[in-house]
Amino acid sequence: MDIATIVGLLAGFGLIFTAIQIGGDKGLEPFIDYPSVMITVGGSFAALLINFPLKTCLSTVTVIKKCFISQLPESKALIAKFKNLAIIVRKDGLLALESELDNIDDEFMKRGLEIVIGGADEDQVRNVLETELASIEHRHAVGKNLLDSTGAAAPAFGMIGTLVGLVQMLQSLDDPSKIGKGMAVALLTTLYGAVIANVVCIPLAGKLEARSKEEVACRELMITGITALAKGLAPPVVEDVLVAYLSPNSRQVFQLEKDGN
Repeated sequence: MDIATIVGLLAGFGLIFTAIQIGGDKGLEPFIDYPSVMITVGGSFAALLINFPLKTCLSTVTVIKKCFISQLPESKALIAKFKNLAIIVRKDGLLALESELDNIDDEFMKRGLEIVIGGADEDQVRNVLETELASIEHRHAVGKNLLDSTGAAAPAFGMIGTLVGLVQMLQSLDDPSKIGKGMAVALLTTLYGAVIANVVCIPLAGKLEARSKEEVACRELMITGITALAKGLAPPVVEDVLVAYLSPNSRQVFQLEKDGN
């Protein structure tokens, strides 16, 4: 669970609601307008349906979930795991890895090991896994585009709502009781569009991009480790090859922990 995403969203909405409560006597009531919600939220979803296939639009919830949940294994744990697997391969051969598959939760890594156990050479393993990684990157890019498109559409529909509200207001100048309603639609649609874009969609798109880069780096480490097993490299060599994926600070920590053990 990514606490930063949750804290950020709660803080963003909390600050807005608190400012509303402090600045007015009627609280949130004046800021609730259903026609404005229809224009901004409904209009943004309509724009998504035009931009993307229905199946892609319906996957929005799955995409957003990645911003809150990260299930990637830590790099240092992966390096230790591959070193242990290399020890097994050196001692009992590649077929001995089959008994280790049940202890591996990551489907990408498990698939790669199954290919190695099946007798594929280094190039075949790398080609299959890199193709799968490219597919993962494509799905992440589509998810980011969904959020970016919503972030662009919401303020635009907010402006449309503003124009609708102004037209309604100008047509009702002879009836003061209708002016307030027109002004509410005019102003609140702009507010809703700005909040949807700048508190939700744009930050989540940035988080999804960061998540994608983290996953790609993790998968590349796995590909290198799996191909090292396919080549039959010695366990210390496998470890040295994979340590190159760590940042300089992480390498120092990894070495200290290794020396401590």
